[in-house]
Amino acid sequence: MEKFIDTHTLEIASGDGAAGCVSFRREKYIPFGGPAGGDGGCGGNIIFTADKSISSLAHLYTHRLISAENGQPGRGRGCFGKNGSDKHIKVPVGTLIKDLNGLIIHDFTRDEETFIMLKGGKGGKGNMHFATSVKQSPRYAQKGLPGTRVTIQLEIKLIADIGLVGLPNAGKSTLISTLTNARPKIADYPFTTLKAGLGIFRIDETNSLIIADIPGIIEGAHKGAGLGLEFLRHIERTKYIFYVIDSSSVNPFESFKILKNEIKMYSEVLSQRSYGIGLSKIDIIGNDNNFLPIRDTFPEEIRSSLIFFSAVTHKGLDDLKRHVCGFFYP
Repeated sequence: MEKFIDTHTLEIASGDGAAGCVSFRREKYIPFGGPAGGDGGCGGNIIFTADKSISSLAHLYTHRLISAENGQPGRGRGCFGKNGSDKHIKVPVGTLIKDLNGLIIHDFTRDEETFIMLKGGKGGKGNMHFATSVKQSPRYAQKGLPGTRVTIQLEIKLIADIGLVGLPNAGKSTLISTLTNARPKIADYPFTTLKAGLGIFRIDETNSLIIADIPGIIEGAHKGAGLGLEFLRHIERTKYIFYVIDSSSVNPFESFKILKNEIKMYSEVLSQRSYGIGLSKIDIIGNDNNFLPIRDTFPEEIRSSLIFFSAVTHKGLDDLKRHVCGFFYP
């Protein structure tokens, strides 16, 4: 399985500007032609573009340095040198460009959004620009300016309306595959999902919500246990958190407390975000009467908002959809 790459350190360099040319006209019947050295070409830019078809930084993982093309030197007869080609780098929507101190330089939030990260060096002027009435045969030209070379950090934070959060094997992947067009790998062992995934939940012909499956949250995730730190950052942009709890587990409420605590320890602001609680896999626990003991383990103030569902049999999914839609479209 291809590993999901959501952070990458990259060195980038714009192209150098080329030198202008020192040259003089040498034409028949014009023995004392004037200066005719052309300008040097400018170096290429480094340009980043957001692309919704890309979900990872894996295509950049083997690159440590990406450079734009240098400009071409100026030539005689007033010919300008060719500008260096720009280097275009595609990144997923939701990518942050940061400096090495963690300062955000740019945040890509829209598909096809473009940002010129580095401009190429300016080309030097040829000697044709320096002729005056006093100095009619200048024998010098400008050097081109060098490009810029920096090291940056790329970091993806998924942009979604709803973030599904749950312990491994809680049923998030099955739920997102049922509600949306996402097709994650599903199996009955921990950490089946190794990459955060997005799916589109279509409400009607004009309205839809983006759902993100946030994998790898376990106790101690805020300290880096399991896959936690690798994916906790993706919850930061979600407008609504939906906790998916395995109703067939030994203590569903304890699972909820673990998840809620990990998010709070990671970000106090995030812990205040609106949320819902879904108890999955009710097809395993059987009769509806078995829901009551599970419901009673939760604090009284949130019992009425608990949603029992099965993504396999689709029981309770209509209630889940109404609950989610009610938050975004009251």
